[in-house]
Amino acid sequence: MKHSSIFYSITFIFILSTTSIFLAFLWLINYDKENYTKELNNKYSTVSDTALYRFAKLVSEDEYENQMKNYNMVKISDDKNIAAIEQNGTILQEVSVKLGTSAIILYNRHHFLKIKHNDEEILLQDADYQPYRYHIIKVIFLFVFTILLITYIFIIRKIKPLRKIKRQIDKFANGDLNIENAKTGNDEISEVADAFYTAVMQIKKLNKSRQLFLRNIMHELKTPITKGRITAEMIPEDKYQKRLISVFEKLEELINEFAAVEEATSGKKLNIVDVYLISELIDEAINLAMVDRKNIKIYGDKELELKVNFKLFSIAIKNIIDNGIKYSTDKFVEIHIKENSLEFHTKGKNLEQDLSFYIEPFSKGSNAKQSFGLGLYIVDNIIKSHNLKFCHRYEDGKNIFYFDELKNIISNSENIDLSIIDEVQKSDSK
Repeated sequence: MKHSSIFYSITFIFILSTTSIFLAFLWLINYDKENYTKELNNKYSTVSDTALYRFAKLVSEDEYENQMKNYNMVKISDDKNIAAIEQNGTILQEVSVKLGTSAIILYNRHHFLKIKHNDEEILLQDADYQPYRYHIIKVIFLFVFTILLITYIFIIRKIKPLRKIKRQIDKFANGDLNIENAKTGNDEISEVADAFYTAVMQIKKLNKSRQLFLRNIMHELKTPITKGRITAEMIPEDKYQKRLISVFEKLEELINEFAAVEEATSGKKLNIVDVYLISELIDEAINLAMVDRKNIKIYGDKELELKVNFKLFSIAIKNIIDNGIKYSTDKFVEIHIKENSLEFHTKGKNLEQDLSFYIEPFSKGSNAKQSFGLGLYIVDNIIKSHNLKFCHRYEDGKNIFYFDELKNIISNSENIDLSIIDEVQKSDSK
């Protein structure tokens, strides 16, 4: 249980309250017991004084008898009882004054008062005495504790659906729309759970509609594009044929990118992930970009193995290469395979805005004719789906786009000395 959770807080408050009540009852018992003992001592002090005054002839016999009757003190006359009490009883307190002495004796859970004046003595029993009643306060404490416990259990049961709601929200955050309705009653928490479930179901329907719409569009477009390309292949070879074929290839490439957009932005976990050499991924990206390999230079360990979705990761690299050649001043891209990143260096002016601006769909620079389209948007989503970061920095007149946290997808990275990659990169650059 996390310390910041509401369940922890409620449990902590319950334990704190129970402890506080327990300590309060302990104090109450001690305080009440002291008062009870004080009352008994005052009573016995008055009775002792009256008896001693009687022995000293300072009060009348009638006054003495009335006082004993008021305090319900009974004289013990049986010698055997007196002997048993004096021999086996426990003296709790003994007080000596000028007129004589008095002692409180505990025997068989009863209080006796032994009063002595010169050679005279008397033994009185307190008929009203009762041992201190701990059980009354214990019953009160148990009653209060039971109410507190019932309240705690009731609250925990009421908010328990929050845990189920959290689990469903976590599933939703991970791209899983197959969640359960955490509604358990008609209270506010159940209403929130039901509203969340309804919203997710609506999102699920919208996603299905979007996927169906995109698939239909791509299917309907692929047929005429394929027919157009076949027709273009049948035209006599000349510059127009090459242009037509290039146009149809570009259209086919856009269709494939639409499919990549759908897969990368769906929020679902990557299904098809395997281990590939980084050189294979870069080669595929160059083929997709249809650029001259003379315009690309690779530095670093080309035998590095990455655990990725081959199609999507190749498209991400291809889009960076495509943008690099398109917007660099020398139409050249350097690819650096480093310890924890894959970098793309291109000469040119620094970006006018932060990278976050350019990863929005169809963002544009100062030149309205130069649109970044979906390229960097697709790259950012593909990189995020691989648990990487898409970053940018500007150094020595070069824009450097890079995929950071590469260790997250390096195959068996725990067994690889990543410093070797930098050494290979340095040797290639010499």
